[in-house]
Amino acid sequence: MNNKDEFYTKLKVQLEDTTRFPADYLYKFIVPTTENQVTEVEGIFDKTGAVIKTKKSKTGKYVSVSIMLKLKNSDEVISYYKKAEKIKGIISL
Repeated sequence: MNNKDEFYTKLKVQLEDTTRFPADYLYKFIVPTTENQVTEVEGIFDKTGAVIKTKKSKTGKYVSVSIMLKLKNSDEVISYYKKAEKIKGIISL
């Protein structure tokens, strides 16, 4: 099992212990502004009813993206993280 698998296994256990689904879940990402990463993040959550807020860093090199979304279960939470991790330079908080 690699580190990502271990991380998602632990996350699933934590979510199921602490969250009663369906629930609103807050994703937070930091993305560089070098390419179209913000658009890519927004595309993952397009047509889901998510509330997306962005804020540029003081230097303008990064954008903080906060996404609030109602999800059915822990597997759904993890599936969005797995989609987002494919975006170049993204940091999940």
